[in-house]
Amino acid sequence: MKLERLMAITIILLNRKRVQAQELAERMEVSLRTIYRDLESLSLAGIPIVSYTGTEGGYEIMDSFRLDRQMLSHDELIAMLTALRGLQSTKALSESSMERLLEKVGALVSQTEQGSLADRDQILVDFTPWRSSEAERKKYEALNHAAKEKKLVSFAYTDHLGQETVRRVEPMGLVLKGYKWYLHGYCLEREDYRIFRLSRIRDLQTQAATFQRRDMELEKLNEKWKQLPNRPGPMVDIVLHFSSAMKAVVADRFDEDDIERQPDGSLVVRTTMPDQEWLISFLLSFRNKVRVLEPARLAAAVKTAALEIAGLYSDVEFN
Repeated sequence: MKLERLMAITIILLNRKRVQAQELAERMEVSLRTIYRDLESLSLAGIPIVSYTGTEGGYEIMDSFRLDRQMLSHDELIAMLTALRGLQSTKALSESSMERLLEKVGALVSQTEQGSLADRDQILVDFTPWRSSEAERKKYEALNHAAKEKKLVSFAYTDHLGQETVRRVEPMGLVLKGYKWYLHGYCLEREDYRIFRLSRIRDLQTQAATFQRRDMELEKLNEKWKQLPNRPGPMVDIVLHFSSAMKAVVADRFDEDDIERQPDGSLVVRTTMPDQEWLISFLLSFRNKVRVLEPARLAAAVKTAALEIAGLYSDVEFN
């Protein structure tokens, strides 16, 4: 216990310019007397701790001292810290666990180098979803706990076709893809590995029954899933004409090589997309700012869908 406390104090001092003994005592949940003894033990062990008196006083480690970071360069350490800060936004680890991890990595950077970290921060990784809620967080925590404890889960699930089923799953682990969380697991109903999007899971229940983890690594399972076609089926070549007001949206949704900018500011997009029902909904999302030029059958399908939507409001009086 004392060894862990001494290591924790060392890491805190390496990450901070100066720390008061009272703060250390509160963080370590020990008395001031114990902290003073710990600091003396660290000094005897060869760690150059300097004390300062006064209102701004406290304890710090000499600037030239750092832990052995072996073959990692300063730039590599900064890249590691940037990645960890991005991971912090995903809540993959508890706040306290992530704070300790950042402190440990930060301890590999000397005090002198830490002063230049702010000048070197040129990249920020933020995996925070645009839309998140307390319900989503609880769902993530429940599935993460079930995977760790090897407990079966059951839930209602809606697939991309809108079909609803009830599943019993051996949770393998969670993966973040495109700002969305997915569950990898072995589905007892399908007798095979499946991936489930957390936002489509409802009525999640953790069962008392446990399971023996199958001989499949999460990383290999994820690679296997990535190699499968997302939505298999025929493709269709389409030509779309967007109004100039959709420049930003077109840049976000289509490759630059597929976009032809017209003299009047409008845009023509030539691309290939899956020939499936959701394509109609995708095109309708642009409302009256897009016109399907080719193929004619797709233009007719969009028109039919638009008329059906308009029919839902045939009895509505507009002032």
